[in-house]
Amino acid sequence: MRTYDNPVISGFHPDPSVCRVGDDYYLVCSSFEYVPGLPVFHSRDLVHWRQLGNVLDRPGQLPLPLPGSTASRGLYAPTIRHHDGRFWVICTNVTAGGNFVVSAERPEGPWSDPVWIDLPGIDPDLAWEEDGTCWAASTAPGIHLSRIDPVTGEVLEGPFPTWSGTGLKWPEAPHLYRIGDWWYLLIAEGGTERGHAVSVARARSPRGPWEGAPANPVLSHSGTDRPVQSTGHGDLVTAPDGSWWMVLLGTRPRGFSPNYHVLGRETFLTPVTWGEDGWPVVAPVEERQTAPGGAWHPFPAPPVRDDFDAPALAPQWISPHARPEGSWSLTERPGWLSLTATGPTLDRPGHTFLGRRQQHHDCRASTRIDPGTGRGGLSVRLDEAHHYDLEADAGEVRVVARIGPLRQVLASRPVPPGPLTLTLTVRTTDLVTASPELAGTEPFGPDTLAYWLGDPDAPGAQPLAELDGRYLSTEVAAGFTGRVIGLYATGGTVAFDWFDYLPTPS
Repeated sequence: MRTYDNPVISGFHPDPSVCRVGDDYYLVCSSFEYVPGLPVFHSRDLVHWRQLGNVLDRPGQLPLPLPGSTASRGLYAPTIRHHDGRFWVICTNVTAGGNFVVSAERPEGPWSDPVWIDLPGIDPDLAWEEDGTCWAASTAPGIHLSRIDPVTGEVLEGPFPTWSGTGLKWPEAPHLYRIGDWWYLLIAEGGTERGHAVSVARARSPRGPWEGAPANPVLSHSGTDRPVQSTGHGDLVTAPDGSWWMVLLGTRPRGFSPNYHVLGRETFLTPVTWGEDGWPVVAPVEERQTAPGGAWHPFPAPPVRDDFDAPALAPQWISPHARPEGSWSLTERPGWLSLTATGPTLDRPGHTFLGRRQQHHDCRASTRIDPGTGRGGLSVRLDEAHHYDLEADAGEVRVVARIGPLRQVLASRPVPPGPLTLTLTVRTTDLVTASPELAGTEPFGPDTLAYWLGDPDAPGAQPLAELDGRYLSTEVAAGFTGRVIGLYATGGTVAFDWFDYLPTPS
């Protein structure tokens, strides 16, 4: 029996929404305060995914910087659908403007400028009737339904309340489907933490009346010891062979109680069957699950190294709040990424940051930096107040930890002028292994982050500091995002020759 590994899109890729066009699947995720916004993925088998780009990838589509877009604000819970030969994405910018629709002929874009819609709440959805009537569901609070014109943004009818779940907190993330003679309304409830759940109702018409499934919630790992937790925010899709599947978010907590998840909420896949009573039956989410039928279509593995030789940045590179013109360049020093401190930002005046999502619990990232007369380095960021940095200038490297209101230099070394190699290793181990002075205490976990000057596998590398990963977890920092590993400048201009990211054996 063929199996696949969950999550199918690892790292900070929450609130997945999926549609199928022929034999191809397309998926979008939330991006919150990061730009470009709303990563879009392609698959031929629901298991293997590659990022095509980002839906919101130019300044004219969004006000930048996203006003008030502190950590875990910004862009929430998109839905992607294909109708009448065109792709549609509806989303909420919770810090500027509310709900909007964009569309494109091709999933890789270009996507249109936003059409703003006067809908209440967040987590909007789109569904069409056979006559072309378009419905938008949203969380207002509770689930509301409106009839809209997605081209003009006009609300034609509503909003009016529909079904709002079983009584668990925060009914949200509605998705509306016409399946056979029924309309089904799939929602999340219970909160997006450990109590997260998926529930469903049905009606003969989008206007109701709605009947909840007797077995609700149809999916929840709340109160279980399953390695995947916080399961919810699902979206249904049917494969060409007639089988049904759900993409959803979940987390993989690690370490000592209460466990900590550091990669953010990730995208998982689980099979769905239909009972004789017409209700969906959702399989529990396993780390290894029975695979969909049909041929597999894996994509080439992403390169370990970005040499910054391409004419544009790869779509995986993201920045918090904004990426102003003049803050970065691939041409100022050909073959290098130049970052120039501009600002101010919420965290460090003049801070410019480009990063990529951490997607593996055990991984290694490194870069060759020429600080010149500037200051910058290699950072692991959860939000403005929770990050670990390995920073270099013309005479010194230093490890800096920011945890809430506390900022401290933990280690420093003098260095000669010129290029340096900076390395970060992340390993899922406990503090007893990492710090012998803590022997006899509980293993806290979930991981240890170690910073090095040089390549740890090469002669002459200097270990600088080992840091507890708990403080870069959602359980400590709060919020909806996950770790992002990247490069930054916080003074002058700093150049980076290359950046490596690779998973390592656990």
